[in-house]
Amino acid sequence: MKVFLIGLMGSGKSFWAEKLSALLNIPVFDLDREIEKAEHKTVAEIFTEKGEAYFRGKENEVLKSFADKQSFLISTGGGAPCFFDNMDWMNKNGITIWIDEPLNIIARRLQKEKAHRPLIASVNDADLEDFLARMRDKRNAFYSKAQYQLTGSNISEKDFLKIISSYE
Repeated sequence: MKVFLIGLMGSGKSFWAEKLSALLNIPVFDLDREIEKAEHKTVAEIFTEKGEAYFRGKENEVLKSFADKQSFLISTGGGAPCFFDNMDWMNKNGITIWIDEPLNIIARRLQKEKAHRPLIASVNDADLEDFLARMRDKRNAFYSKAQYQLTGSNISEKDFLKIISSYE
């Protein structure tokens, strides 16, 4: 079973991947952490030193390195579905779940993490929710290709397990 969690930064992809991995006893990966391991740099350092285009190419390469793995959960970076053919590739290779939490909740989570997130590092806290709304609007065409969408502030383990159990 291959499960890809997509959605905006701060939507809970890493949280849910870890939680579901423990429940299902399958390996979990965070795409950004895998890129950092490969590059020996943080995502912020990669963006600063080599630019977003380089990062997106590396992201595509690392994502597709999972083709031969048999079973895993992976939390992708928020932009991963939007570049190259990543979303189509994930749909062909596993279950894709879009975690679509309310923007006010995401903005509140991200206020503490802005320094580590290159795309929002310079966004004022007061403007963060509007920035995220514009980002979601731009990415919606890609995110909406997910096989499943979980929406709202009350997403639960049951929601994920119902989706995943239909594939076992």
